[in-house]
Amino acid sequence: MRYIFVTGGVVSSLGKGVASASLGALLRARGYKVTAVKIDPYINIDAGTMRPYEHGEVFVTASGAETDLDIGNYERFLDLDIPVGSNITTGQVYLEVIRRERAGDYLSQTVQVIPHVTDEIKRRIRAAGENAGAEIVLIEVGGTVGDIESLPFLEAIRQFRFDEGDDKVLYLHLTLVPYLGTSNEFKTKPTQHSVATLRSVGISPDIVMVRSKEKLPSDITRKIALFTSVRENRVFSSYDVNHVYEVPLALEEQGLGKAVEDLLGLERTHPNLGVWQNAVRVIKHPQREVTIAIAGKYTAMPDAYLSMLESLTHAGIANDARVNIKWINAEELREGDLEEQLGDADGILVPGGFGIRGIEGKIRAAEYARTRLTPYLGICLGMQIAVIEYARHVAGIEGANSGEFDEYAPHKVIDLMPEQLEMDGMGGTMRLGDWPMQLKAGSTIAALYGIPQGGTVRERHRHRFEVNPAYTAQLQAAGLEISGVTPGVAGRGAGLVESIEIPGHPFFVALQAHPEFKSRPMRPSPPFAGFVAAALAGKEGGRAVASPVNADAVEANAAQGNAEA
Repeated sequence: MRYIFVTGGVVSSLGKGVASASLGALLRARGYKVTAVKIDPYINIDAGTMRPYEHGEVFVTASGAETDLDIGNYERFLDLDIPVGSNITTGQVYLEVIRRERAGDYLSQTVQVIPHVTDEIKRRIRAAGENAGAEIVLIEVGGTVGDIESLPFLEAIRQFRFDEGDDKVLYLHLTLVPYLGTSNEFKTKPTQHSVATLRSVGISPDIVMVRSKEKLPSDITRKIALFTSVRENRVFSSYDVNHVYEVPLALEEQGLGKAVEDLLGLERTHPNLGVWQNAVRVIKHPQREVTIAIAGKYTAMPDAYLSMLESLTHAGIANDARVNIKWINAEELREGDLEEQLGDADGILVPGGFGIRGIEGKIRAAEYARTRLTPYLGICLGMQIAVIEYARHVAGIEGANSGEFDEYAPHKVIDLMPEQLEMDGMGGTMRLGDWPMQLKAGSTIAALYGIPQGGTVRERHRHRFEVNPAYTAQLQAAGLEISGVTPGVAGRGAGLVESIEIPGHPFFVALQAHPEFKSRPMRPSPPFAGFVAAALAGKEGGRAVASPVNADAVEANAAQGNAEA
C-alpha cells in the first residue's frame, strides 16, 4: 500500500476533507483501489454525541459507525463504502492502549506516548487500508499543525516514511494564502510559518496545496515554492469554486494527479472524469430549476444537513435541474405564516433530528404539504412527524405525539424501540447502519427503487424511536399507506415501519432510514431523485411518474438487500 497524509495549517475548516476526497477521486478515476481515513484529535470515541451546531452532521457508515462528516465526503467522491475503523479518534486510541495495559499486554513496560500510542495509531491506519483492500490510503489529520492534541498523530505519520520507505509515503500540506484588498496582494507568510511548524515535528511536505479566494498567480506560486523548498510544479492552488464537485477538475487541470503518480512511482494513466464533468455541467447550466423548503432546526449550520443537501444536488443532476434551498426555521413556523414561508416552495422536506425544539413547526409543515398537495419528503424524524400529523388531523387520534417529546402523551404513535429500553449509555447505542426494507408491491417507493413488484433494499439508519405498532391498523384504516417494513423481526408481526406514503397525493413519501447517506453524484438516492422530479412536475403543471434514475445501481441495491435480509 501507498499512504498519502493530508495535514492543514493556519486555520481550521480550510477544506482538507474536500481536498482529500478530490485527490481520491482523481486516483479512483485512474483505476486505483483507494480508501480514506479521517483522524480526529478529540477525546470522544466517535462523533455520535456531539452537537450538530458545532461539529456538523454525524455521518453513519454501512457498518453502523457514527463518524465525522468528512467520511461522507469520501464516500461520495470515491463512490465506495468506507469500511469500519476509518474514523480514528484520540478517545479510541487511548481507550485501546489503556485496555491493553490493564490486560497485561505491556507487562514490565512503562506505557508512553512513544512508542505505545503512536504504534496504536499506525496499527489502526494500516488496518483501515487492509480492511478496504486498498492500494492507496488517504489519511486526513484533523485540526491544524501546532495543535497540542494533534502531536501524537503527527509523530505517528512522521514514522510512516521511516517504516515504509520514501516511495510509499507522501505528505500533502493544505494551508491558506489570504488576499489583502487594501494592498491588493496575496500574503504568503502564513503558509511559510505553517510549513515551518510542520517541519519542526519532522515532516517536510512533498506537495503544498493552497486555499485562496482566486487562483494564485505564477509569481506567488514561485515564492511559496522557494520559501517552503517544494518544487514549483508541486504547489497547487485550491481556489474558491461554485461547487465542491468542480474541485477535482480544477486540481487535475493543474497536474495534481500526475504529481502524485511521480512521487509514489505510479504508472502514468489518463483519468476518466466524465462523472465530474457532467455534474459540473448540470450545476452550472441546468435545464430547469426548483425550490425546496427545508423545515429544520439547525438552519444556521447547513453542515448539520450536509449529506441531505448533497443528495438534493445529486437529485438535481439526475433531473438536469438546479435545486434551490429555502431554509425554514421550524421553531419560528407559525400557523399564520405558512403560506408566506411555504407557498413559493415546489417541495417540502423535513429532515432528521433529535429533541423537542421546532417539532410543532415541522408538524405544520407536513400538514401544509399534505393539504396543499405539495410534494413532501420526510427523513427519519420527518417520517415520525408525518405520522403524528396524520394521526392527529386525519385518523382523529387526539393528543397523538411521540414519547420522545411527551412521555405522558395519551397516544404515543411514535415510541421508543423496545430494545432501546435495555441500552445503557448514549454513544453508539441507537439502531445504526444498514438495515433491510421490504417494499410493498405497487407503492410509490417501490417504483422509485425500480422494483414495482416489491422487494428488499437496504438503507442506513440512526434512530431510537419508531412508529408504534399498536397504532398501525388505525392509521392504515384512515388511509395512510405503510409501504415499507423491516422484514423478519422476531415477535414484531409485520416488522418495523420503514416508509409511509399517502395514496392519491402527487408525492408524499417518508422513510425512517437516512437514504442521503448512500447518495452519490453518479448514483443519486431514489427517494431524493423522485422527490425532486415530483417537485419539478408540480412546478411545470404535470405529475411525475415514479421511476428509478439509475437502474443498475437500484438493481444492485435490491440484490444486496434480498441476499442479506
